[in-house]
Amino acid sequence: MPLYEHVFLARQDTSAQQVEELTAQLKGIVEGLGGKVAKTEYWGVKSLAFRMNKNRKAHFTLMNLDAPPAAISEIERQERLNEDVLRFMTVRVEELEEGPSAMMRKSDRDDRGERGDRGFGRGDRFDRGPRRDRSRDDDAPSGDADDNTETEE
Repeated sequence: MPLYEHVFLARQDTSAQQVEELTAQLKGIVEGLGGKVAKTEYWGVKSLAFRMNKNRKAHFTLMNLDAPPAAISEIERQERLNEDVLRFMTVRVEELEEGPSAMMRKSDRDDRGERGDRGFGRGDRFDRGPRRDRSRDDDAPSGDADDNTETEE
């Protein structure tokens, strides 16, 4: 049977328990039509890039499926009918990912380092080019500085 990754977004005002019930309902549909759910991951409530149906956040859930195409079309039909589901996407894959998905792996997101470690050199916030020579008088007119200085005797 073909392998699929299915992600759906539920409205933010639904509870986590209602999202789990919806996931169980979809899992029952897939298993009833001869498929199996290899993994489900609840990613939590996350901010959306843009507003969808007056929602700024949504519950994200991933399901890895080993199911016939008829089961996929049935769960997508059920999600279209359900008012709590904002969006869904099903992608056919060659093989299912073992272990936690990229959204659940914390170590991938923490590889950036500290904010202060930007490689600007001596620890300065910004490198503003060559340093000015502080030994010269700032009020001296342009030209050779030795010509304009007075010697003390």
